[in-house]
Amino acid sequence: MIPARALQAYAAAELAQRAAGPGCRLSWTTLAGIGRVESDHGRFGGAALDADGVVRPRIIGVPLDGSDGVAEIRDTDGGRLDGDSVYDRAVGPMQFLPATWARYGADGNGDGIADPHQIDDAARAAAAYLCAEGRDIASGEGWWDGVLTYNRSVNYARLVWAAADRYAAATTTP
Repeated sequence: MIPARALQAYAAAELAQRAAGPGCRLSWTTLAGIGRVESDHGRFGGAALDADGVVRPRIIGVPLDGSDGVAEIRDTDGGRLDGDSVYDRAVGPMQFLPATWARYGADGNGDGIADPHQIDDAARAAAAYLCAEGRDIASGEGWWDGVLTYNRSVNYARLVWAAADRYAAATTTP
C-alpha cells in the first residue's frame, strides 16, 4: 500500500509535469513504481515520511565505489547531499545521485527549497527526469527509455513496471 503522503506527491508531480510538458503523458503510477522499488515510498530501513513529506531518518544509499556490482562514481557534490566526499550515494525517497539532483532537482512543495529528502520535491524531480529529452512515457519505447535512464538495469525496469501495473490495476478495479 502506498502511504497517503507519498500518493499525494506522485499525483501532484504528474499534474505539474503534464502542465509543463503535456507531450510526456507521465502517469503517477510510474512514479509510484519507482518510489516502491527505490525506497518503499520512503519507508526503507525503518524510515517514514513525516507530515511535511520529509523522510526521517534520511535514506542514503551505499557508496558507489565500484565494489559488489555497483558502479564507481566519484563524489560530485563535496558530500553536501549524501555526507560522502569520496563517492556519490543515492539519496532520498526517489534515490537521486547528487549530480542528477543538481540537474533535475525541483521544489515540488513550493517552499522555495529543492530537497531530495522531501517526497514532493523528489517526485517532481523524478517526473522531470523521466520526461527529459521529449520522452512520451505513455509509449512503450518512451517508458522503457525513461525508466532505464533512471536506472540502467532491465531487472530494475521490470520491477518498476510490475509495481506500476499493480497500482494502475488497483485504480481501475470496481
